[in-house]
Parts: sequence; C-alpha cells; structure tokens
Amino acid sequence: MKSEGLAAPRGARAMRNCARWRLIPPIVAAGEVQMAIDQWLLEEHRQGKHPPTLRFYTWLPVAISLGYHQRRYPEFWQTLTWQGKAVDLVRRPSGGRAVLHQGDLTYAVVTSGLSGNRIQDYQTICEFLIRGWRSLGVELGFGNAGRGYIHSYVHNPNCFGTATVADLVLADGTKLIGSAQLRRDQAILQHGSMRLTPDRGLFEQVFLKSPLSQACRLLCLKKLRSRG
Repeated sequence: MKSEGLAAPRGARAMRNCARWRLIPPIVAAGEVQMAIDQWLLEEHRQGKHPPTLRFYTWLPVAISLGYHQRRYPEFWQTLTWQGKAVDLVRRPSGGRAVLHQGDLTYAVVTSGLSGNRIQDYQTICEFLIRGWRSLGVELGFGNAGRGYIHSYVHNPNCFGTATVADLVLADGTKLIGSAQLRRDQAILQHGSMRLTPDRGLFEQVFLKSPLSQACRLLCLKKLRSRG
C-alpha cells in the first residue's frame, strides 16, 4: 500500500510525531481482515515501527461487529442473511456494543502521546471528524450518556442505541458516529462507524428498530453529494 504524508489535525498537536502521518487508501475487505489490520497497525506503532496512521474502510461481506467484552447478543444474529448472503459476525478488539456494517464508512486512527484522560483523548481524536463534517455543512457534537449503558447489553445490544461522550451526534441528538478504543501502553487505536446509507429493512431486522431518521439521512446525503 502506498503511503502519503498528511498534516496532523490541529486539535491533536499533543500526538507523537504529529508533523507527518500515514494515510492509507480505502480498503474493502472482510471484517476479520479489517480488524487484523487495525491491530497490526497498533502494535507496529506501539513498537515505534510505524507512524501515526489514519485510514478509512468498508466491510464486505456485510457484518455485525461485537465489542470485545460483549458476550450477550441475540442468537438469531448467527444465522442472519441479507441479499442471499450470510451476515458475518466479527469481534472487534475494542470495546462497546454491536455495530451493523452496511451502508457505513469506518475510520481508524492509530496514535500515541496524548496526555489527557480517556474522555479527553476520545474527543481530541474526534476533532478531525467534527471539522470534516462541518466542512460539509453538518454540525456534530458529543453525546452525553454515562457508562451505565454498559449494563444494558441484553436489552439494547446496539451501539447506536446510546450516544456517550465518545460518540458524535447531530443537532437533534441522533447518533451519526460511534467510536471505540483499544490501548496498548501509550499507543491508542480508535475506530468508529459513520452511518451513511443504512438499509432500513436490514437494520430493523437486526436491532428491531429504525436506523437514522429519514430526515437526518437525507440531510447527510444531500451535504455529501453537494460536495461531490
């Protein structure tokens, strides 16, 4: 894969080697492959063998990713199909709850040298997402749910069912981007899903509720297409 120089986000100046980053071209691959790449990048960076990295990717086939500690989820997820193909069930190395990877775009950041607490580090890394969506005319803010949501896995295994201070929401509170982290020493992997064009029928089949409201989805698509 060809690497490119990328100026570091202004809000992340505390990151080690912030002058130059590696931007990896988008990759389409199975969930297990994508998670293996993220973990490899984290370990290489932890050992000082690889610079801070940003990448974007999508999942093929469609998949549900489970948080590392998420042991309870609906049994029928193991036999789900969509458009005649099985839906993969993949475990992420990071925490959080289940994410449906269809019609979404995943980002991953690998960095180190942040000096804040866990919440501050989440928000520092998320600044590039806020600025990027703002350039498209979409304002995002952080969620406000506390960590008590962790105890509701059985009743609400959906990552997008709750917006914590690590997540980004639209003006009406709708969660657009959910993020999770994995830490090794001072190195951090933060990756997350941006919901762009979720299939309503599949989402309702998986989580028994609707995805982004139609109004919010149309707004985001309009902004993206106007800049395309």
